[in-house]
Amino acid sequence: MTTRIGVVADTHSPEFLDRLPDRLFAVLRGVDLILHAGDVGGLETITELQRIAPVQAVGGDHDGGQSLPASREVTVEGRRIVLVHGNRSRWIEEPQTLIWTLSLGHLHPNKSLPRALLRRFAGADAIVFGHTHRAHVEVRDSTLLFNPGGVHQWNPETAARRLTQKPGWFEWSWLQFSRHLRRYPAPSVGILEVTPSAIVPTIVEL
Repeated sequence: MTTRIGVVADTHSPEFLDRLPDRLFAVLRGVDLILHAGDVGGLETITELQRIAPVQAVGGDHDGGQSLPASREVTVEGRRIVLVHGNRSRWIEEPQTLIWTLSLGHLHPNKSLPRALLRRFAGADAIVFGHTHRAHVEVRDSTLLFNPGGVHQWNPETAARRLTQKPGWFEWSWLQFSRHLRRYPAPSVGILEVTPSAIVPTIVEL
């Protein structure tokens, strides 16, 4: 038997996106379960996703005030899958953000995140995470490290929109650079096809 799991992260809706993209619903149609790896944006986003399939979600650094756990473990077809957002302490996060900002998106921060998660959740069959807004597929020490990428992607338009919402001083500072971004990935989600013997990952651009 194969269980198909839709994997979503960093929707930031309705925080930065007015609504979830129509293509997201088309891509996830027919999945048996949806995993949301945090930075949901609002609980209405989970309600919308529940129209497709049951949802398991964790909270991210933009989900303050919502009753979402920092991590979850789900067992599918006998496989242990850990779900986590992936944000770390501000002493790690803020320098990483500064590097990304000053390079106008050319340098990719958080490269050490998959290894840190593997140390934290040793023995999992898969670790599903978000936070970086970049797709990542890697098998290390027999564990699949999987980031579906972000449904929301920073670009000049979304950065300018966020600036109108009076963000805090740190975010305001890097948004001044972010609105000049010239390189940014396409929005994407993931699919995991899970059997008792394997987990097969796919990234799908929206």
